[in-house]
Amino acid sequence: MMKRLLTIMLTVSVVAGGLVGCSGGSGASEELSAAEVAEHIQQAASLEDMKQGDMGKLQKLYHIEAENVEDFVLYTASSNVKAEELAIIKVKDAIEADNVLENIRQRIEAQKVKFQDYRPVEYFLIEKHVLKTKGRFIVFAVSEEAGRMEDAFDEALK
Repeated sequence: MMKRLLTIMLTVSVVAGGLVGCSGGSGASEELSAAEVAEHIQQAASLEDMKQGDMGKLQKLYHIEAENVEDFVLYTASSNVKAEELAIIKVKDAIEADNVLENIRQRIEAQKVKFQDYRPVEYFLIEKHVLKTKGRFIVFAVSEEAGRMEDAFDEALK
């Protein structure tokens, strides 16, 4: 009888452990870097017509304080007559995400004004942008492939 009870308890604990291990865990995506998320996106969409930006460019475009950013990857159009952008930002604290989102929304509005009458195709891309958060990650994409970028972002942070 005792042996049977022990076998049942062991089986239950193994199954429960397996279920917890397969659930994705609560912090699995928190371990990722922005570069790892960007790599996932690059497998789904082309970034070859964009150039990589640094912290100075991130601050200039989005007015984000460096001390609020743990990690980021930024790609911008290679020409100022193009609207393409991809920003993957990992904030240090999820509380900061709302401030970063608001700053990016201001960038979107400025880009709309810039391109609305001047470059209608680019304006359309801005209108169809992707801006979303998942945990401490924020993605902002303006591209013909923004939908693919969004799907890859979601997949990377499952």
